Amino acid sequence: MKFLVIVGDGMADYPMDQLEHRTVLQYARTPGFDRLAVEGELGLARTIPDELPPGSDTANLSVMGYDPLRYYTGRSPFEAASLGVDLNPGDISFRCNLVTLSPEEPYAAKKMRDYCAGEISNQEAEVLIEEIKRNLGSEEIDYYRGFNYRHLMVWHGAPEDWQLTPPHDISGQGIGNYLPVGSGSPKIKEMMEESYKVLADHPVNRKRVEKGLNPANSIWIWGNGKKPLLTPFEDKYGLKGSVISAVDLVKGIGLFAGLKLIEVEGATGNIDTNYSGKAEAAVEALKKGDDFIYVHIEAPDECSHRFETENKIKAIEMIDSLVVKRIKDELEQSNIEHSILLITDHATPLSLGTHTRDPVPFVIYRSNDPKNNASRKFDEASAAGAGLYIGEGFRLMDRFIKQV
Repeated sequence: MKFLVIVGDGMADYPMDQLEHRTVLQYARTPGFDRLAVEGELGLARTIPDELPPGSDTANLSVMGYDPLRYYTGRSPFEAASLGVDLNPGDISFRCNLVTLSPEEPYAAKKMRDYCAGEISNQEAEVLIEEIKRNLGSEEIDYYRGFNYRHLMVWHGAPEDWQLTPPHDISGQGIGNYLPVGSGSPKIKEMMEESYKVLADHPVNRKRVEKGLNPANSIWIWGNGKKPLLTPFEDKYGLKGSVISAVDLVKGIGLFAGLKLIEVEGATGNIDTNYSGKAEAAVEALKKGDDFIYVHIEAPDECSHRFETENKIKAIEMIDSLVVKRIKDELEQSNIEHSILLITDHATPLSLGTHTRDPVPFVIYRSNDPKNNASRKFDEASAAGAGLYIGEGFRLMDRFIKQV
C-alpha cells in the first residue's frame, strides 16, 4: 500500500453571499474531490489546538502526525531548516517578510498595504535582502535570503519573550498596535524602522513603483522560534517518503521529520504553480520506491490572504483536476494499491483574509476498500454531516496509516 497526503492550504472557508451562500469548496467544480468523498471516509478534523495560533505551521504539523502542543516552537525554525540554516542552542530564528507599508510618518503611523510586496520576484528580493544584511546585519544578527517575500533572520542569544504579529493578519490596518512586544522589542523595532530608510528609495523599488508595482519598502519580523526536535516519520509509521511543496515552512517540517524533499520546476506557492508537475513528481516517487508522499499546494491560502475569490475558486479547481484526478488516474492505470488523504490544513476565510481554527474537512480513500456514499461531496457542510470528527488533528495520520 502506498500512502499519499494532498493538502490544499487554506481551502476551507465560510459561506459567502456572492457565491449564493456557499463556500468556495461548495461552489467550485471538483469532481475529483467529490469522487473521493463518495468512495472514501469523510469527516472533520481539528488541526489547531486552542492554545496555539492558527497557522500553516501548527496545522501542517498536525496533518503530518505531530502534536503541535508537544513539538511546536515557532514557525521560522522550519523555514530555517529548508534554507539550510542550522540553528544552535540559544539561537532564535524569525520570519523576515519584505512588505509594503504606507508612507505616513512616524513609522508606527504606517499601514500594512501588502504583506508580500506584490509577490516580489526572487531576483529583486535577493538584491534587497543583501542591502538589509549590509546595513542591519551584525555579529548578533544574520539575515538569509529565502523565496520571494519570505526571508529569515537569526538572532544569536536572543531573548525568548516575544509577541509578534503575522503581517497577513493586519492587511490594510495600521501597524502601530502590532509592532513587536518583548524584552528585545526595541532592537527589532529599530531594525524595522531602519529597513524602511534603507529600502524605500532603493533603485529596485523605484523601478517597481514606475511599473505600478508595490515596493518592498520595509522588513516585518515575526514567527520566532527555537530549533525543534521531531520524532522521525519513519520511526513513527514505518514508512519512507518525501515532501513536495514550494513553501519553506512545509519543507522544513518534512526535513525535521526525516523526509526527503522533491523539488518541482515551476512550483511557486502561488496560483501559477506547477500543479501537474507536482502530481507527476508524486507518482514517479511512489513508483521508484517511496511509501509516503506529502503534497502541499499553497495557492488557495495566498488567494484568501489577498481577498481573491475568483482566483481561490480557480486554484481549488486546478488542484482537483491537475493534482487529485491526475494522481488517482495514474495510480489506477499503474495498478498501484493506494490510500489518499485529502485535507485542507486550516480554514482561511476570504471574508477575513487570515487563518482560523475551525475544524476542516478531510477524506480518506483506499483503493482496496471503496465506499458508496452517493450524496457526499468534499466540502465543509458534507464533512460535518458525515458524523466523523477527529478532535486532535495529529491523530488523523494514525487513522490514515495504521488502520489499513
